[in-house]
Amino acid sequence: MPARTAPHTPLSVRSAHAGDAAALEALSRPFVRSGALRERPRSLYAADAADFLVVDGPDGTLDGCLGLRVHRADPAGGRGPTGVLYNFCVAPHRQGRGVGQLLMRAALARATAQSLYALFTATTGGGDLFLRHGFAPASARLAPAAWANSLDPRRNSWVLARVL
Repeated sequence: MPARTAPHTPLSVRSAHAGDAAALEALSRPFVRSGALRERPRSLYAADAADFLVVDGPDGTLDGCLGLRVHRADPAGGRGPTGVLYNFCVAPHRQGRGVGQLLMRAALARATAQSLYALFTATTGGGDLFLRHGFAPASARLAPAAWANSLDPRRNSWVLARVL
């Protein structure tokens, strides 16, 4: 008799809440250790939980997360509100299974629903997923000043942007 497999549960994205802070920190920890993400205390994950989109794993842990912080319009620059994508990570055992794609599509939909002018991100990696979703290298001068000024030049990251 063939082995029975568990029914496939479709992946879904939800908004995080303050109670997800420990899980967000745990999911991010390996990426912090590798230098791919900046370290954030659990209290910051709790305070900024509303920024995050998450995918729950079948075991109750988080399979992925992506933060989207909205920055006010820049009337002097003639641009509307913009967003910054940050702390994007997918659990190593779930990479290559569509979790990142799902999070990216959800973030783009959220940004569009909020009428954001553009999205920015900084990455120390190749940025392939961002590039496949219409992001392109950009100058940090075009990004929200508060975010651009917080970038650590020692991390050698590059800024990507997508006009919506």
